[in-house]
Amino acid sequence: MSKGYFITGTDTEIGKTTIAVGLIYALQNAGHTVSVMKPIASGCETLDGELRNDDALKLMAACSQDLAYADVNPYAFTPPIAPHIAAEQVGVKIDIATIIELANKHKTNSDYTIIEGVGGWQVPLNEKETVEDLAKALGLPVILVVGLRLGCINHALLTAKAIQDSGLVLTGWIANHCHKNMDNSSEVIQTLTQHIDAPHIGTVDYLNEINPETIQQSLNKKLL
Repeated sequence: MSKGYFITGTDTEIGKTTIAVGLIYALQNAGHTVSVMKPIASGCETLDGELRNDDALKLMAACSQDLAYADVNPYAFTPPIAPHIAAEQVGVKIDIATIIELANKHKTNSDYTIIEGVGGWQVPLNEKETVEDLAKALGLPVILVVGLRLGCINHALLTAKAIQDSGLVLTGWIANHCHKNMDNSSEVIQTLTQHIDAPHIGTVDYLNEINPETIQQSLNKKLL
């Protein structure tokens, strides 16, 4: 693939979708066409007889392209649990090759493809492969979303090192205030800036709801 980013995070529920929506908004405002994917999602709900994931729907809503849901989120599971366990429960195997095929389809129809991972970097997808294997197969530069909360320094440093050890480009990391109040967040960000060998490309304040324009203003324009 050529232009695009793979969005990963230090954990689940730390704002990957929030950051992805802001990035989509920024790229489109810069005149680019953008396709989106949330290839694997747990915690889906049934809408009109089909499983739908809220994060995938948010990505689609932010994207100006008319995309089929199945091309955005080919693996959707109801239980809000680790995806490989959810897949096993319904007799499905998550196939990275299927995701790559869809990603290549998006590539031909847009300038950028924004792909959001599931959970963190080492979350298993099947009995042998993890999110890292998916990211390596896609070959996209990676953006790491650091959810600012207790324990995030360790999670962020381990994840950043694992991304770089995988041979992929860590474009940078974004600090996201995923909770309303966090003591010493500025000191945490300073520590991460000193220890992560990749640019700090934005800090997003706590948002009651996703505001793409606000997020865009928090991101380094060099991403565009």
